[in-house]
Amino acid sequence: MSSVLNVDTIKGKINKNIYGHFSEHLGRCIYEGIWVGEDSPIPNTNGIRNDVVEALKQIRVPVLRWPGGCFADEYHWKDGIGPRENRKRMINTHWGGVVENNHFGTHEFMELCAQIGCEPYINGNVGSGTVQEMSEWVEYLTFGGVSPMAELREENGREQPWSVTYFGVGNENWGCGGNMRPEYYADLYRQYQTYVRNYGDNRIHRIACGPNSDDYNWMDVLMREAARYMDSITLHYYTVPGTWGNKGPATGFSREEWFTTLEKALFMDELITKHSTIMDKYDPDQRIGLIVDEWGTWYDVEPGTNPGFLYQQNSLRDALVAGLTLNIFHKHCNRVRMANIAQTINVLQAVILTEGEKIALTPTYHVFDMYKVHQDAELLDLNLESGTYSAFGRSIPEVTGTASRDAEGKIHISLCNLNDESASTVTIDLRGISAASLTVTGTTLTSEELDAHNTFEQPDRIAPKPFDAFKTDGTHLVVELPSKSVTVLELV
Repeated sequence: MSSVLNVDTIKGKINKNIYGHFSEHLGRCIYEGIWVGEDSPIPNTNGIRNDVVEALKQIRVPVLRWPGGCFADEYHWKDGIGPRENRKRMINTHWGGVVENNHFGTHEFMELCAQIGCEPYINGNVGSGTVQEMSEWVEYLTFGGVSPMAELREENGREQPWSVTYFGVGNENWGCGGNMRPEYYADLYRQYQTYVRNYGDNRIHRIACGPNSDDYNWMDVLMREAARYMDSITLHYYTVPGTWGNKGPATGFSREEWFTTLEKALFMDELITKHSTIMDKYDPDQRIGLIVDEWGTWYDVEPGTNPGFLYQQNSLRDALVAGLTLNIFHKHCNRVRMANIAQTINVLQAVILTEGEKIALTPTYHVFDMYKVHQDAELLDLNLESGTYSAFGRSIPEVTGTASRDAEGKIHISLCNLNDESASTVTIDLRGISAASLTVTGTTLTSEELDAHNTFEQPDRIAPKPFDAFKTDGTHLVVELPSKSVTVLELV
């Protein structure tokens, strides 16, 4: 049975911010991964690694979230401004018990975003902070007139205010951000967001802390009590193949762990569907966005590394999780307005790994590079008929996919074959366009090994390759997808 692509049916617009990232003061994400300081022998611009900036520019990172995560609700922003030698030192109690010297603060983060060319998404402190503290941070960032915080910013070398759109009022307040009940946090959110003010032409997009995974009650209470005061609400969901106490290894895993990981990643679709239904009850016009600002795989840390640093390798399995998850976000683009994979560098499902001056781009990075063609493109109506991938007494779809058309009229089709053993033939009936007149090109990411990954010694062991296992037949496009692969086709 053929799949059908209705080229003339637009289902929505894929917000480029779905391709956002997340950088927390955790392990070696900020320090060593992004920030090395101006005196480092590693090539840098104003203390920020040049190789990392260039890699992030290549995948067109649209938005970057900072400073956490759990760290956000113990972070006091005034500790991270002024001369670095005078900044407070503290213990990072959440992540490894190491010293946080606050050398990377507000000015450094805004410099990072400027170098990448992305928008900042700043997470304020509700768990251990005050209304005044949060209000003053927004003033420091965005107010251009005469005020104590504007004068303090000028003293620290920045005369003009920055442009800041996205501001989160707390993080995981159901857990590390205060272990709150939804009713209590809803009231706090209403209070705190009142003082997240718009100054001049700057307009803040206020983001409420939403639920963990399938806590549908949290979503219902927040939407009922605070919907009118928010522009977006968050959702967190991590793909953990094992249990929280024994998550499983990032490499050297079994075929069953491969299957279970993909099965659990697919749960994202059900989560978004059910949370969107609750949101629709209170927001039928879909004014409020759903932001999945923490997602990705979470495994046991690499042997010999600090367990609080959450450093894990990144394999072909992670590439499939990234591809199928981005396909899910595309499908729900009318409600999902932003997503931020956790995390950018050296932590969890990172797109980049570093070790001293060395850098390795992960399979997940390559998926973001392949999929960047979907940013701000029109979602097309693709009805994908896929076989079933059955193993261990369970079944999941064999192939997931989405299609979009960019501003230049190019059509891109992204297809993930989850089956680790078998190739999959996908036949797409192209409606609204002539298959015979098309020029089709393709790129694929795959490997013989389930856990194929890049190392600092072999940084290109797994990388995208040109793909041509397709043909046009009348009105049909017939594609032979390799097993365990992520493929992007371009139709012009």
